[in-house]
Amino acid sequence: MKKCHIAYLACTAALMGTGLGAAPPVADHTVHVVHPGESIQKAVDAAQPGDTVLLTYGTYHESVDVSTPGLTLRGVGRGTVLEPAAGTASAAPSTAPSTGSGAAKGSKGTKAATSCAASGNGICVVGTKNHNVDSVTIASLKVTGFAKTGVYATEADGLTVRRVTAEKNGVWGIATEQSVHGLFHDNTARDNGDAGLFLANSVKEELGATDTEGTVVEHNRLEGNRIGVTVRRLRNLTLAGNQLTGNCAGVFVVGDENKPKAGFVTVRDNRIERNNKSCPKTARLDALQGTGIVLTGAEDSLVTHNVIKDNVGKSPLSGGIVLFKSFVGTTSDRNLISDNLLRRNSPDLVNTDTGKGNTFEGNSCRTSKPAGLC
Repeated sequence: MKKCHIAYLACTAALMGTGLGAAPPVADHTVHVVHPGESIQKAVDAAQPGDTVLLTYGTYHESVDVSTPGLTLRGVGRGTVLEPAAGTASAAPSTAPSTGSGAAKGSKGTKAATSCAASGNGICVVGTKNHNVDSVTIASLKVTGFAKTGVYATEADGLTVRRVTAEKNGVWGIATEQSVHGLFHDNTARDNGDAGLFLANSVKEELGATDTEGTVVEHNRLEGNRIGVTVRRLRNLTLAGNQLTGNCAGVFVVGDENKPKAGFVTVRDNRIERNNKSCPKTARLDALQGTGIVLTGAEDSLVTHNVIKDNVGKSPLSGGIVLFKSFVGTTSDRNLISDNLLRRNSPDLVNTDTGKGNTFEGNSCRTSKPAGLC
């Protein structure tokens, strides 16, 4: 493995009476350069907080666990590709993916940490309940063909995932649990078995919604997945400026009977078109086709200034924007659906929820169920 050692030194001299003052040097950071055929995991394990592991152009047959705070793992674009190692399970077409994460919680150097990558995920960012892994960045690479998830994180604080292509993974393209302050920017998630982007409190425990403390999902492209983006049992999160097309459904904001409820989610300025792929019914969800945005069991959320066109299907969840009473009977309350442009959806607006305080105003649309929402 080659290393490029880069030192950042700063020295400022200032006249202070009859003496000179100098700022202390900034800590050194190392760039660990990895070539195809070399071990990414070995470079990650050798890295210190603040280091970068740089993957050069080519294909790597490996899964990777990351638990070093401040680490950047990046490639040189879509020409840097991670695929499953020979002899490990790769993704197969899935119409009813597992709802489990397949990722145990642990720390660097433990059997628990290595089990995340070993269980069919591509890149794992793994903290613990007692110690989040902070400020990790995954950037400029492609993860494809993994049995479970392309990029998976748990107990992460300040995770950034940008310019990553997550394609043809068995369950999720990019997924997080129990994580806060995330930024998911300029990624492409395509043809994954379930959601392109999946963000949740926990898939293994029945818990109330957790506060993401301002996680942002922006300027991503989600296409050909079962669901473009799923936000499950979370609060305080923004989806903005994304493009969603060719999925069975565009966006799901999902809550349930636990407290606090899911909510305070903003869905704005997205373009959601032709999400007409057909996906069969699963144990947890009805058949999907022609669905733009669904709110179910959510409160105090804002859906605004989205362009939603040509989402056509015959599912109970079909429509441009749909308020749907959750399958466990929890209502959606006090949500504002405003100033969206909707055309040629079937129908444009749907409200089958019995919750209180939901408001539809200023939307440009032509059809609704019940009539009168436009």
